[in-house]
Amino acid sequence: MWAEKYRPKTLDGMVDQKEIVERLRSFVKSRNVSHCIFAGPPGTGKTTAALCLARDLYGDAYRGHIMELNASDERGINVVRETVKTFARVRSIGEIPFKIMVLDESDNMTSDAQQALRRTMERYTETCRFILIANYSGKIIEPIQSRCAPFRFTYLPRKDHDQHLRLIAEKENLNLLDDGLDAIFEVCGGDLRRAINTLQAAASLNRPIDAKVIYSIAGRAHPADVRKMIETAMGGNFLEARKQLRDMIQKYGVAGSDIIRQIHTEIFRSTVPEPWKLKLADIAGEIDYRLVEGADEEVQLSALLARLVEAGYELRETR
Repeated sequence: MWAEKYRPKTLDGMVDQKEIVERLRSFVKSRNVSHCIFAGPPGTGKTTAALCLARDLYGDAYRGHIMELNASDERGINVVRETVKTFARVRSIGEIPFKIMVLDESDNMTSDAQQALRRTMERYTETCRFILIANYSGKIIEPIQSRCAPFRFTYLPRKDHDQHLRLIAEKENLNLLDDGLDAIFEVCGGDLRRAINTLQAAASLNRPIDAKVIYSIAGRAHPADVRKMIETAMGGNFLEARKQLRDMIQKYGVAGSDIIRQIHTEIFRSTVPEPWKLKLADIAGEIDYRLVEGADEEVQLSALLARLVEAGYELRETR
């Protein structure tokens, strides 16, 4: 996997997150680490930052001083009482007197497990420091949050995102076109891990990587096709818009909920007056709710197009 292959080994290799990297460097410099919570969206470097911190702190033998538990591992109260506690109570051998326990996706831990973890963190601070990684830090109980230094990760800016992907494309001898790069950012929205995996999937086709390739790989309709369908519906041609919808679903294999999200996005990019954008967004939201509740996908998408046709008629009458 390229996401692992191109994962930074040290804090100096981290992409963006400059303020966070500076704070972690201060830990390395002082040879001391507090309990931490790394919170933020997926693919922004939380786990990578924890591993880079450990490598910079302990050197190449860092694996002997760190334990990483992921969501795929059992992390109920018994694991906290046994596995985590056993690791935390043993002092590290070497210059650094403590070890590091990384609990990935800790916001999925049960409340009982978190309460047991709170006590373990309190008792074994001298021999073990905890790094809790979460998408939603609000799901971690307050007693743990108050014991940890918070680090807020954000999605990568477009400049850093593109620069890193171009570097990978150069090393892998890929023909990554500008519209392909635009499509990757459109699909992944700053999630660098997902962007790298999407690039790797596109590279397997042995073709120039353009927007068409990216959207077909990601199972997303091309925004231009979605935009054309909306314009056709609001122009009053319901049957043609429905045909375009079916063609998109067959061509890209897109799920109904994904189509609605893309329609929602394109509504706000359109040139219709602001009050009408609100009405169209409300329509898309209602249809999305119906799909979530289990309504038939084709019927609801046809209903959405019908509502767009009606909105088009009303909009022309007001002008």
